[in-house]
Amino acid sequence: MPAPRALRGRLLDFTADPAAAGSGALRYIEDGVLVMAGGRIIDRGPAAEILPDLGTMPIDDHAGRLILPGFIDLHIHYPQSRVIGAFGTQLMDWLERYTFPEESRLADPDVAAQMARFFIDELLANGTTTAAVYGTVHAAATDAFFEASRQANTRMIAGKSMMDRNAPPWLMDTAQGAYDSVKDLITRWHGNGRQMYVVTPRFAITSTDEQLAACAALIGEFPDTFLQTHLSENDKEIAFVREIYPWAKNYADVYRHFGLMGPRALFGHSIHLDDSEVAMLAESGAAAVFCPTSNTFLGSGLFDRDRLAAGGVKIGLATDVGGGTSYSMLETAGEAYKVLQLRRQTLRPLDAFHMMTRGNAEVLGLGHLIGTLETGSEADVVVLDARATPAMAHRMTAVDGDLEQELFVLMIMGDDRSVAATYVAGERAVRPR
Repeated sequence: MPAPRALRGRLLDFTADPAAAGSGALRYIEDGVLVMAGGRIIDRGPAAEILPDLGTMPIDDHAGRLILPGFIDLHIHYPQSRVIGAFGTQLMDWLERYTFPEESRLADPDVAAQMARFFIDELLANGTTTAAVYGTVHAAATDAFFEASRQANTRMIAGKSMMDRNAPPWLMDTAQGAYDSVKDLITRWHGNGRQMYVVTPRFAITSTDEQLAACAALIGEFPDTFLQTHLSENDKEIAFVREIYPWAKNYADVYRHFGLMGPRALFGHSIHLDDSEVAMLAESGAAAVFCPTSNTFLGSGLFDRDRLAAGGVKIGLATDVGGGTSYSMLETAGEAYKVLQLRRQTLRPLDAFHMMTRGNAEVLGLGHLIGTLETGSEADVVVLDARATPAMAHRMTAVDGDLEQELFVLMIMGDDRSVAATYVAGERAVRPR
């Protein structure tokens, strides 16, 4: 366990959703101290109250900078770090041309281990301390990811992709084989330290009825695991689902039919939903995960946040690397703002930062562990500098102490350079050179 340590700076987190509770949801201390020990936050408050009791405890001084809970990314693919920015295709062709060949490389455990270490280092450099992560079809690649996460002491939620049709033969498993290997992975990794498992059928197109039924069986046996997959990302994808599931009312109905909707289910993209699909998500408690940089880069469409929110759907935010073009949740929030502008909708800075922290934690049902600076929470923390670049520092001269405007500068102009420090379970992470 890391030694006790305190951080001094401007403490910022949320006690509720600002979309519902307004500015009262914001908890802000201009000169605060956060005390961490045993991987947890053990105290917090104004510096004048906390400092006299700290004795000789080390204090990291982040004066002028914002101290927030570590960011949470609800949809990201660790094997795809080398295909970010691959040119010129939309979803289905992009998978065939770039993604599937790249994922085949992770059949080699050494390659998988190297990719996992790079991926986690990159997340931490961008202030992301928890993510819902897709692996490849190779069980050993998921082992490699969990091992890298264990060594970094990060709280990660990951799973082996399950595919038994409509994929290259070297990337397919079987319904029974996938069930057996996933059950083994769950037994060994779910709840092992800070690791958690998410059952991961890639999408309805690449799983047979038998495999989707196996996913439901696994969730039934291990109800505290998660489910993640893709839903209604691309027009051609939706047409293919309609072709292979002619009995289904719509795309979401496939997952509903196999018992894969529920409060621990994450449905990436969820762009092209009809009213009954919105109702299915809301009634089941499942989450729609907004992946703005991926949706624009692959030309998939514009997420309709206001419509889903009005329908009672939980909404998360994610980078979706490598269809997404940045590991940075700050850049992702900035692109989310632009996507919603095209929808004639608004993403306020407070709402964006709530989504990246407490909001995404609540979507996962992990708000008691991560996503806030509450005493007792796990000590995953990001320190942000809104003056990290000359252009940002210049822009900040016009902000004049307005906190919400400062947050907007961070989400529109910020990236990994704005991350002054990241702490994982109370220990400062260092980016390899």
